[in-house]
Amino acid sequence: MNTQLLLDKGSIALSVACGVHCLALPVITVMSPALIGYAIADEVFHQWLAFAVLPLSAVALTMGCRQHRRASVVLTGLAGLLIILLTVMFGHDVLGETGEKIATVIGASTIAIAHFRNYRLCQQQHECGS
Repeated sequence: MNTQLLLDKGSIALSVACGVHCLALPVITVMSPALIGYAIADEVFHQWLAFAVLPLSAVALTMGCRQHRRASVVLTGLAGLLIILLTVMFGHDVLGETGEKIATVIGASTIAIAHFRNYRLCQQQHECGS
């Protein structure tokens, strides 16, 4: 499997993990011991996840864009990354807990959509023999 496709899949997985984490945290916290719930609720976890997605997404989207030449895919991904970055930096203070969750899910979904489009367009390039 080529590197770009692997990076797209990894970015999709991290974006989905980010959204699931945000939506499932209340349930996980109630059902798990307090220390485990606290560890994943910590702001450092959000920052780690966001900063893992940033370089992975940037590389995958750039590599894909070189193949399929669709700048809209990169722009969509960058919009999602910007939403995630701003949410990690300012979300809770500016948007509150609910707003932060909504913004996180929107950003993660936008990134996942961009990577899915990137993945599909690159697959089409390979099928066409380009």
